[in-house]
Amino acid sequence: MTTAVYPVALRLDGRLAVVVGGGAVAARRASGLLTAGAVVTVIAPELAVETAALVATGAVTWRQREYAAGDLDGAWFVQTATGIRAVDDRVAADAEAARIWCVRADDHRASSAWTPAVARHDDVTVAITAGGDPRRAMAVRDAVQALLRTAELPTQRHRPAAGATVSEAVRDTAATSTASTRVREPQRDGTVALVGAGPGDPGLLTRRARDLIDSATIIVADRLGARPVLDELAPSATIVDVGKLPGHHPVPQAEINRMLVTFAQAGHRVVRLKGGDPYVLGRGGEELLHCQEAGIQVEVVSGITSAISVPAAAGIPVTHRGVAAGFTVVTGHEGIADAPGGRDHTLVLLMGVTALAQTASALAAGTRGGSCPVAIIESGYSAEQRVTIGTLDDIASLAAERSVKSPAVIVVGDVVRLSPHAVGETLVEAAAAASGQ
Repeated sequence: MTTAVYPVALRLDGRLAVVVGGGAVAARRASGLLTAGAVVTVIAPELAVETAALVATGAVTWRQREYAAGDLDGAWFVQTATGIRAVDDRVAADAEAARIWCVRADDHRASSAWTPAVARHDDVTVAITAGGDPRRAMAVRDAVQALLRTAELPTQRHRPAAGATVSEAVRDTAATSTASTRVREPQRDGTVALVGAGPGDPGLLTRRARDLIDSATIIVADRLGARPVLDELAPSATIVDVGKLPGHHPVPQAEINRMLVTFAQAGHRVVRLKGGDPYVLGRGGEELLHCQEAGIQVEVVSGITSAISVPAAAGIPVTHRGVAAGFTVVTGHEGIADAPGGRDHTLVLLMGVTALAQTASALAAGTRGGSCPVAIIESGYSAEQRVTIGTLDDIASLAAERSVKSPAVIVVGDVVRLSPHAVGETLVEAAAAASGQ
């Protein structure tokens, strides 16, 4: 007889979750909790390379010792995966006494909570359990995910998005399974794939990118582009977040390079998931060379670069007949003085918000002039996308007034006038120029 369960969706954002154990299973569970926004503490005397990588990012607190009484104080959720039954028994007993939900990796029958196989699409979450059969649950999950991707399931909204506070959780009519995620162990010969995540819309991923993400055992992910993709695809790999913020790089590039080699040498199928395209200002070439020097097999899968896709999302073509015949992509703090052409040569700036005032001033003093149109597209391809239109003379002040923030792509040139966000005479002039009038 199957045990009855009550399926719920836990909101762990900002709440303490404790993971007892430092192995690969603990890493997968800690990774999933981080994705849910939990504050994660790992308790273990030693860490596997996967768990150590999570700690190295600064996202996980590590207590380097054996589990002790009081370690669950203040916790909302606990996962125990030590591989030592006596320890897991003690953690589960302490959690039961403190009325904290506890998932055991070793014995689902002794767990007070189970975590399902999960498929995600937009803000729809489908959680599947299958009577203690994890392979069955994963097979159903994969089938549901395929239907979600092809829009064969009804995912249209019936309430405004602003009113949605919790993603829907759906379970199948079967009972529960023992595992929340696919358990994938390293293979003997590890590999690294440098995969472009594009601007963050899972629909813009290549099929090869999806296949590699699905088969990965470890995913080393950027902040931009990668996170929305992972949130929908719900991969079962351990996710190591190495995302960078302007002026704040918690995991240096040298450490990322070292991680990729270490994981591959341990036999993992590693995906380095990078926003946009790995070779467009993404340091993918550096990572490729570092892995190759260590004898690691590397595959590169191109992604749609934000330099083209994000302007397109704002209705701006980087080239247009009669308006611009070419374009240049630079970072916002490098190569500005050497940027070619005038207003008829589009300039796309990535990572340019911080130095916007200096950049605009330098460009205005050149052949483009202060009246050259400029567009800033914040959070392209997301629900928070916002477009600011101005000129080189006033764009810095407009950005300050609107509190423009990264991630953003800046477009400089007459093609900006083709955007529906550009109104008045500028749009009329652009149309006339394009038709040769």
